Amino acid sequence: MPPVPYTKPALSLIDQLQQLKNRGLLVDDDTKAIFLLENISYYRLSGYWYPFLASPKSTHIFKPNSNFDQAFSIYCFDRELRKLVNSEIEKIEVAIRAKMIYTLSHSRGAFWFSDGTIFTNGSQFNNTIGILTTEYSRSQEDFIKAFRLNYTDPLPPSWMLLEIASFGTLSKLFANLRPGLDKRAISQHFGLDENTFESWIHALVYIRNICAHHARLWNKKFHIYPAIPTTSSKQWLNNINVTDTRTGNIYPINNRTYYILSVILYLLQTVSPKNKFREKIFSLFKEYPSIDPAALGFTRDWKEEPLWDNRNWFQKKVNSIKKKWGFYSL
Repeated sequence: MPPVPYTKPALSLIDQLQQLKNRGLLVDDDTKAIFLLENISYYRLSGYWYPFLASPKSTHIFKPNSNFDQAFSIYCFDRELRKLVNSEIEKIEVAIRAKMIYTLSHSRGAFWFSDGTIFTNGSQFNNTIGILTTEYSRSQEDFIKAFRLNYTDPLPPSWMLLEIASFGTLSKLFANLRPGLDKRAISQHFGLDENTFESWIHALVYIRNICAHHARLWNKKFHIYPAIPTTSSKQWLNNINVTDTRTGNIYPINNRTYYILSVILYLLQTVSPKNKFREKIFSLFKEYPSIDPAALGFTRDWKEEPLWDNRNWFQKKVNSIKKKWGFYSL
């Protein structure tokens, strides 16, 4: 069927609610539902009641006993998950920034970012320099103002300039670095090979942008496929596939939220060894027991994965308490 002009009219809040009811969605509290439609929007919430639609979903008819509050609960879970993910990605971003600055400044000098010989793609290099120049000219940070006042260089050293650069710009700088000792040293610091680490940085930039725009992490298949490492120096996943129970087909999980959460947890082993990310994910599922982890790409045996096994953490906690109170014999 060829495309046609869009002619559907905007509906009032009352009409939106009535449309949902006409399609079979149960609403326990009309006032609450209208409040949520007004403050979240029909369209944003529709992504969370999509699984409740009967087949074919194009009819927009809900399965029996589908409830508005069920969809809103999923929305709340997703909102809390985004906040948690965004907080941990911030730690990883800061650590990557620090390692790149330190490693390259010592091997290539304070202005390594302006040395075209250490980058692979000249066009990408020029584009990145243009972005950095724009970010520098717009910055009103006190340390940038002080540099402009005291120095004649067109751009400040990397430890200043990259503090005002976006995570996306940082990702492009790393991706364009020529393979070699410096790129390898940065990657190996985080327990990965160069290609995998480059892929993971790109994925984290993408996920952070999703969080910033309040888009879904729940029940999402991403358009990126962060690399699956062939080797890893820290705890990682044993199973990177999931089986479709309807067809029996096996699919890799590296475009699902579970894989991204595992990427974050892996990197936190370097960035924040005493992190509570694993425990917070477990607590979130406990707070929202109706959430099916499979909707986020979690495998059936994910709790037994060394990376995710909460019992490892619990046993360490018990041992720590025993040691503190002298329960261990010397």
